[in-house]
Amino acid sequence: MAFALQPTSIESVGVEPLDIPLLEPFGISKGSLGLAANVLVTVKLVDGTMGYGEAAPFPAYNGETQDDSLRALLSATNWLAGRDAANWREIAAEFRAAAGPSCGSALCALETALLDALTRQRGTSLWQFFGGEGTELETDMTVTTGSVEGAKAAALAIRARGIRVIKAKVGGAAGPSADLERIGAILEAAPGSPLILDGNAGISRDEARLLVSGLRKMGVTPALLEQWLPKEDMEGMRLLGLESGWAVAADESVSTAADARRVSEHRSVSHINIKLMKAGIAEALEVAAVAKEAGIGLMIGGNIESILAMTASACFAAGLGGFEFADLDTPLFLAESPFQGGYILEGGRISVAHIGAGHGVLPLGLLL
Repeated sequence: MAFALQPTSIESVGVEPLDIPLLEPFGISKGSLGLAANVLVTVKLVDGTMGYGEAAPFPAYNGETQDDSLRALLSATNWLAGRDAANWREIAAEFRAAAGPSCGSALCALETALLDALTRQRGTSLWQFFGGEGTELETDMTVTTGSVEGAKAAALAIRARGIRVIKAKVGGAAGPSADLERIGAILEAAPGSPLILDGNAGISRDEARLLVSGLRKMGVTPALLEQWLPKEDMEGMRLLGLESGWAVAADESVSTAADARRVSEHRSVSHINIKLMKAGIAEALEVAAVAKEAGIGLMIGGNIESILAMTASACFAAGLGGFEFADLDTPLFLAESPFQGGYILEGGRISVAHIGAGHGVLPLGLLL
C-alpha cells in the first residue's frame, strides 16, 4: 500500500539491543536481574527529526524477553517506512495485532519513539502532550529482596539521598517472618518513612494474613500494599483491603483497560499501578481513564528502565495528573547511562518542567 508523504511521515526505524549493567542484582519475589536487557528504537521522520524509545522487558514480571522485543520490532520495520507518525494510535494497534499481547514493552518503545519525534518536531514537551496538568512527582526508591543487613543498608542509603518514600519488595522464598525482619530493619534505618510493600503477585492468602498480623504487632501502617496476591485473585485482593484497612494496589493484575474494568467491577483494589511497558502508551491512557472514572487511585511505575523510559513515564503521569504514588527510581540502579537529559531528581522530587520538546533524552554524544 502506498502512502502520501507528510512532514510527519516516517523515513526509517532503527532497532538495536540496549544492554545496561546494574550496580547489583535487582530482586523481586519471582526472580532477579543483573542486567537491563532492553531495546532502543529510533524513529526518523522525513524532515530529519529523530525520536527515541526504550523497551524494558522483564521476564520475571510477564515473560517478555529482549529477544521477543527485538523480533517484534524488527519485523515492524518492514511496514513502518512511509507511514504517518501522527497516526501513532493506528500504528500501535497494527503493531499489537501483529506482535501479540506478550510484546507490551516493544509496543511502548515504538509509541515512545513516535511521540518523541512528533513532539520534538512541534516544539512541545511530552508532558504537555499528555495534558500539561503538572510537572512534578515524588518518587519512592526500592529495597529489593535480600538479607536483613542489606535491607537496612539500602534504607540508610535511600534516606541519605533525601528520598522520603521507601518501597520494599516482599514475598521472597524465606517467607513472611523474613520479610517482617527486613521491614523492621528498614524502619529502624528510616523511621517515619512511608512504606510501600510490593509482593509482585508472589504471596498467598495465608502468607498475606501472617504479614498483616506481623505488621500490626510491629505498629506498622503501610502506605500501600502493592500486588501481594496472584493476579487472578480478585476476591483475595478485595478481602485484603477490607480486612487490613490499608490501601491495596493492582500491578500485575492490570495491563489493559479491560483488566482495569474487571478490578473495578470486583472492587478489588484502591489503586492501580500503571506501567507503560505493560501494554503500551495508548492502552495506558485507557487504563488511567477507566481508573479515574471508577474513583480508583493511580500509581506510575516501570520495569528496569533507563532515564529515557522513566522520563517518558514521568511526563505521562505529571502531564495527566492525579497520580498519588510514583515508582520511577530504576535509573538509580544502573551502573552507567548511555543517555543524557531527562527528568531532574532532587531528593525524591522529580521535575520535567525544564523539558521543552519531546521527552528531552538523547543518546550520549548528540546535541541536546
